[in-house]
Amino acid sequence: MSEERRTPRPLDLRLGIDVGGTNTDAVVLDRHDALVAKTKSPTSADVSSGIEAAVDRLLEGSDLDRARISHVMLGTTHATNAVLERKHLHRVAVLRIGAPATLSVRPLLTWPEDLVQAVSGGETTVRGGIELDGREIVPFDGAAVRAFLRALVGQVDAVAITSVFAPVSPRHELAAADIAREVMGPGVHLSMSHELGALGILERENSTVLNGALLGVARDVAGDLGAALERRHIEAALYFAQNDGTLMALDHAVRFPVLTIGSGPANSLRGAAYLTGRDDAIVVDVGGTSTDIGVLVGGFPRESSQAVEIGGVRTNFRKPDIVSLAVGGGTVVREGAIGPDSVAWRIGTEGLAFGGSTPTLTDAALSAGRTSGIGSAAPGREHASQLRAGLALADDAVADAIDRVKTSRSDAPIIAVGGGSIILDDPVPGASEILRPAHHDVANAIGAAIAKVSGSAEEVVTYTTRSHSEAVQEIAARAGAAAVSAGADPERVEVVDVEETPLTYMMEPAARIRVKAAGPLAMG
Repeated sequence: MSEERRTPRPLDLRLGIDVGGTNTDAVVLDRHDALVAKTKSPTSADVSSGIEAAVDRLLEGSDLDRARISHVMLGTTHATNAVLERKHLHRVAVLRIGAPATLSVRPLLTWPEDLVQAVSGGETTVRGGIELDGREIVPFDGAAVRAFLRALVGQVDAVAITSVFAPVSPRHELAAADIAREVMGPGVHLSMSHELGALGILERENSTVLNGALLGVARDVAGDLGAALERRHIEAALYFAQNDGTLMALDHAVRFPVLTIGSGPANSLRGAAYLTGRDDAIVVDVGGTSTDIGVLVGGFPRESSQAVEIGGVRTNFRKPDIVSLAVGGGTVVREGAIGPDSVAWRIGTEGLAFGGSTPTLTDAALSAGRTSGIGSAAPGREHASQLRAGLALADDAVADAIDRVKTSRSDAPIIAVGGGSIILDDPVPGASEILRPAHHDVANAIGAAIAKVSGSAEEVVTYTTRSHSEAVQEIAARAGAAAVSAGADPERVEVVDVEETPLTYMMEPAARIRVKAAGPLAMG
């Protein structure tokens, strides 16, 4: 027997993939987070084939041993695209438990009509719901739930269940879920609001319905990617990047696909922090289609305090506080205007520098001497003034966006990442320095590969039986256990965020406490 067969190969490599509007980036890191290989490949219209092409290019362009890859991390736009394009969405039975208290606003009232038509298989509100202190508002009407679902058998793909104050007590949602399994079969796809958190019922309901609509997309992506890796003889645990800059295991991602929306900017910020060693800075991520500007606080993206809108729907998710601009390397430059359209992955044929006829911001950066060595042709003098004016507009837009995300008048360090960051001026107004780290062009994929695995727990706490510190410790322990269950190294899990909302209108001192814990992947 050969030495190779007697000695198991180490499982010490991680494959990180991030799908952008123009390019799909892929990297391989070792157990010490050193970069082993990287590549960029055009994003395909169906996304999945672009991912496969990126993986193939990565494997063919290096001599790495694919048998050593133990984990694959994916930041994907599948869910985002499905919502924005109104395609590949489940039909959902929308069940609200909250009559008579919530009848004044019907489910999906504020949704765009075309999205309602694509998603809703029927909506109803039945009696039930929980007070903030855990008491029933009115008894749960199981008969109404059963009648509603029986009428939709064979007409919907999933059931979205939302109850008043379900994060305090989910018992009415769980009762409705039992009825759904009874009526529609044990394999029915369920999306329950208490598993998505937050107390506000309308935004929580919207998130729950979107999650139900995306369950099929998540299963398809997971299946397709798993099959693609198997064909390439890569046996690895699969993780999805989520919108807070951490990872979730495959089974969690399949249950909560809505959490993958907005993962791209979070990956870029985490990658920027890793590449520079800076935990506090402004990150400017310039791609081929857009520029995302966010803030690092303690090495993680600063979260938005406002409700997040997805495809025209207000949700309750905490996403990175990102300012997005229609400014990228492929952005089209016209007389007196730029974008918002981009040639995207077609820049290699349509941009002036590549022999095409469309002026882009990459051409403008070349003309201004901000970069070189790109393309095969120099932009002609006939476009010089147009390109110069377009670049000035882009500079002004970026400077204004940086000013919007700053919390003080002082200049702040700027980390420039993304393949399109060549278009940025140096210096940038408002910047104390501009950092352009090595491998900045694949910071998003690196962010996915180095991301930690997270777990969270929350509870509405009254301080009659335990102290504040005891409550936080108990909730933190549950959050840590959730992170370990998802694949985090139990020796390196730590609390990364404690969110506390006082509930001043209750009879007894109380607060809603949410704790997030995170740790690096447990490597074999």
